[in-house]
Amino acid sequence: MHPKYLKIADYTYDLHDDRIAHHPLDQRDDSSLLIYKDGIIDTDIYRNIATHIPSGSLMVFNQTKVVHARLLFNKPTGGAIEVFCLEPHSSYRDIQSAMLQKGQVWWNCLVGSAKKWKENMVLQLPCTEAGFTLSATMVSKTQGHYTIQLDWDNPELTFAEVLHHAGKVPLPPYITRQATDADEARYQTIFALAEGSVAAPTAGLHFTPGVMDSLKGQSVDIGFVTLHVGAGTFKPVKSATMDEHDMHAEWIDVSRETILQILAHQGQKIVATGTTSLRTLESLYHIGNKLFNGIEIDWAGIAVHQWDPYETANFCTCAEAMNALLSYLAQQDSDRLVTRTQILIAPGYQFRVVDGLVTNFHQPQSTLLLLVAALIGEDWRTIYDYAMANGFRFLSYGDGSLLWKKDALV
Repeated sequence: MHPKYLKIADYTYDLHDDRIAHHPLDQRDDSSLLIYKDGIIDTDIYRNIATHIPSGSLMVFNQTKVVHARLLFNKPTGGAIEVFCLEPHSSYRDIQSAMLQKGQVWWNCLVGSAKKWKENMVLQLPCTEAGFTLSATMVSKTQGHYTIQLDWDNPELTFAEVLHHAGKVPLPPYITRQATDADEARYQTIFALAEGSVAAPTAGLHFTPGVMDSLKGQSVDIGFVTLHVGAGTFKPVKSATMDEHDMHAEWIDVSRETILQILAHQGQKIVATGTTSLRTLESLYHIGNKLFNGIEIDWAGIAVHQWDPYETANFCTCAEAMNALLSYLAQQDSDRLVTRTQILIAPGYQFRVVDGLVTNFHQPQSTLLLLVAALIGEDWRTIYDYAMANGFRFLSYGDGSLLWKKDALV
């Protein structure tokens, strides 16, 4: 069945607030780890995850960095308006170039209490300690967001630096408390590098330098990709069937080196750390498949649309797709592939790159839960029932799992 006809009501479970982790554990790698393989469930902690990954495997991590996306502006007449920075305006070629803008930038944002923002009103956010004032002017409103012009009066600062000083950590909406100093470090992976996410790639939050060393000691190779997580990752599916759900698009940035690693590990296990890494890896395949088959790609727009994996006629091998990507990069004289993906992975999807997934426990009726169901089938219910019955903590700061695709024997 085409995933368009999936009923989101079939992918739900009872999640009560007391099962949501509102704070991280004191130690990242103390989190509980559920292991699912061949229909069997086992448990451990993240500190020991290397013992559950076969030697010679490739584990891929998302090295995106969460930015201080929440900005609280003052109105000239008093009161405050919150602006949540989603992604740069389409006039910028990618997130990184937009983050490096100085003096002014246009950004697509969500606006709290938007009705209070009157026409031609300029909002201000003073940052005295950092030596600048940030101003916001409404440019336009489109479906789902506003385009805001942001200006700051210190031309030496990049927008990334402005956000660091002026903004706050964007904790997920289901964590209702205010962000603390502790969240500065804990809502960020230890390998975060490329600024641009408004939500953490939460599966990576469990990993410490010691865990990374244990993986290398087990002869597990490490690779990195970048997918800048948008607020759309929390977007609920409001339609009865997936046909009417518009999947959010996200920026991906992948190096030639990572593509070579994928190619070198054909015949071995490739494990995605987080749904963001998985979406990136599978998107790489579908971009490479388009190149292999001579299908036109909208590089400046969206390279992989949500239904592409289900409606493409011809599929090449993973190796052929990776080689097609390498040929394209060589033609462009580039070491990085930067574009956007809207891929929707749901039951009916055929995995082309990934054999295993490290991931947290996701919200009911979410596209992330659909992704898990695509990987392990109806056993997702058994896993979530087990996690509920055995005290696992849910969502971003919660515990997690290592899930092996049913045909990925290890």
